[in-house]
Amino acid sequence: MDVSLTNQIVSTATSMSQAKTAQDVNVKVLKKSMELQESAAATMLQALPQPTQLATSGALGTKLNTYA
Repeated sequence: MDVSLTNQIVSTATSMSQAKTAQDVNVKVLKKSMELQESAAATMLQALPQPTQLATSGALGTKLNTYA
């Protein structure tokens, strides 16, 4: 085997390994970012006021008459 070909193969393998490592780091950072966003969204949803209950008895607020 030619030495230059061997060097190219080793160089390519090294580059691919480094690219995979960088990609793995990027995926972990993305996952952590998404977890933080999920937590922030859940916190904001919990902070929303709860809707008031509709009237179920009585003359006011239990019936709706509309005409188009």
